[in-house]
Amino acid sequence: MAVCLLSQAESIALYIAQVAGAFGGALLAYALYSSLFIEFETAHHMVRGSVESLQLASIFSTYPAAALNVWQAALVEVVITSILMGMIMALTDDGNGVPKGPLAPLLIGILVAVIGASTGPLTGFAMNPARDFGPKLFTWLAGWGNMAMSGGREIPYFIVPIVAPVIGACAGAAIYRYFIGKNLPCNRCKPEENANQIHSNDVS
Repeated sequence: MAVCLLSQAESIALYIAQVAGAFGGALLAYALYSSLFIEFETAHHMVRGSVESLQLASIFSTYPAAALNVWQAALVEVVITSILMGMIMALTDDGNGVPKGPLAPLLIGILVAVIGASTGPLTGFAMNPARDFGPKLFTWLAGWGNMAMSGGREIPYFIVPIVAPVIGACAGAAIYRYFIGKNLPCNRCKPEENANQIHSNDVS
């Protein structure tokens, strides 16, 4: 989402930091629960790196429901990320005249929970390339190999949570800016206020 709002250098730095943080989180989770992973694999005769092992890999990152193809999963990610981005901009836009305070982060958190509850079974709701790719990179190194990246699909699934959320975030930002943001009362009155100020200065 930052790619639509920040400079290229800032976006790259933020993305690297988020990937590193997500990778570290996955590493820590695995270090704490590794014995339970091995126990589960042994009890279910599961070979790490097989299609069946994706149910464990999905603890770290997202994979689509079996009934969805890659394109359907990409559409889901575009739509939900667009909704998330549009709502974030609405809740943090000073132009709407609503006092923000601590409510915006709380409402954004509730929004993420609602999106997760309603669409989580479809794709796992990545909505952030770094949040998904970091853990996928860890599972690739931790024994899941190419299965972690491909998700057992002909088109490697790791591409979807990288590309689709970016498209969705930019679409959500554009829709909000051009159809809502610039038409808010506080934004419409600013040109008039500026014109009146200039006129007052000319008169004085």
